[in-house]
Amino acid sequence: MDYALIIDGKRHLTSDSSEVRNPSTGGVVGRMPNAQPQDLENAVAAAKRAFATWSQKSDEERRAACHAVADKIEAHAEELAQLLTAEQGKPLGGMGSRFELGGTVAWTRVTADLELKPEVLQDTPEGRVELHRKPVGVVGSITPWNWPLLIASWHIIPALRTGNTVVIKPSPYTPLSTLRMVELANEVLPPGVLNAISGPDSLGAAMSSHPDISKMVFTGSTATGRKVMASAAPTLKKLTLELGGNDAGIVLPDADPKAIAPGVFWGAFNNNGQTCAALKRLYVHDSIYDEMCKELVAFAKTVPMGDGMDEKNQLGPVQNKMQYDKVSALVDDAVKSGGRVLMGGNPSGGPGYFYPITLIADVKDGMRVVDEEQFGPVLPIIRYSDTSTIVEQANRNPNGLGGSVWSSDVAKAKKLAQGLECGSAWVNKHGAIQPNAPFGGVKQSGLGVEFGAEGLKEYTTIQTVFV
Repeated sequence: MDYALIIDGKRHLTSDSSEVRNPSTGGVVGRMPNAQPQDLENAVAAAKRAFATWSQKSDEERRAACHAVADKIEAHAEELAQLLTAEQGKPLGGMGSRFELGGTVAWTRVTADLELKPEVLQDTPEGRVELHRKPVGVVGSITPWNWPLLIASWHIIPALRTGNTVVIKPSPYTPLSTLRMVELANEVLPPGVLNAISGPDSLGAAMSSHPDISKMVFTGSTATGRKVMASAAPTLKKLTLELGGNDAGIVLPDADPKAIAPGVFWGAFNNNGQTCAALKRLYVHDSIYDEMCKELVAFAKTVPMGDGMDEKNQLGPVQNKMQYDKVSALVDDAVKSGGRVLMGGNPSGGPGYFYPITLIADVKDGMRVVDEEQFGPVLPIIRYSDTSTIVEQANRNPNGLGGSVWSSDVAKAKKLAQGLECGSAWVNKHGAIQPNAPFGGVKQSGLGVEFGAEGLKEYTTIQTVFV
């Protein structure tokens, strides 16, 4: 099919387009329409017009509309999953594309049923004071290439639920599934409420500086998040930024390496490690370090990697060459610095951006593979001996998205986890998120939160009414 921009409820074909390639095979999946500056202006103008009526819809009408979007996505879930695997590379099964579509539907339904009721702050003979939450206006959304549809739903549905309208720009690496999902949503939404444009990164800069966009929500790298924040400053936009993470996992000496190996592995390698809140630094106590390494290697060898269209595979390729080259450089640097590759490394060189599952021992803080976010199928394993200082060591990284502690003593692990400087802390698991629990980063990992009632509030302004 021909992929198109979706502006004011209509498909809009462009004169210019770019190839979108399958990272498993290198084959062309489709062509991305390249929006021009005027297309962005048209999309924002459509969203601004639609806001006048959408913001006045009743709470129940907006709830029903969000459920209708969920119904539409669910009815086309397999179509979208196939397209998502083709352009992103993740497997159809396991925790791949079908899992992502299931999560997209679930998040949409849970968010649809959330409410932000007016609060009474005072009701006395002197007067009544109420707190009301109002939509901000047009929301600009920029989404990444790792979880294109799930993250799109995290941006779109809270905005619509609270009465805003949206212009979304997907990553140029994975635009097609988002354009198709927005096209489907427009079958049940009024024109202009949800618009989608695609094209080069320059469009994102134009969005974040646009005077008629009242809020930007961005998921991606910290470096790009800083640019979004800077270009939004002149118009004092509201911002939600979910940025890079370099999550630490701490394995205490009383943990059972064999028992926790599967959880540690999937905490690190879910979506091939291409997840912001994946476990990216594993600190293991000296007393069980060798055993933990052995058990991780044993489990990793059972996980098949390959073309996502093959149902047997559980991991796919790195999504693009830029990220593949970064992963390769980090592993090469670790080896030169004394790291010991337990398994992996030495990629075959194609076809496809397949980098083998790689576990690296005998690394330490200060090495690039530990200090930088790999965002790929690589896990550095760091030895430590002093439990009393390990949380402080883990906190030295400038990121603060997530972290975990692994132990047979849950109470002790919980206390240590609460000492981690991160937005989400887990005990004996890593990366588990859910639509009713706020999620966001601290330090260099972002601003604001998503999910639950706290996430809805990010799409509103407060009006205090004195009676």
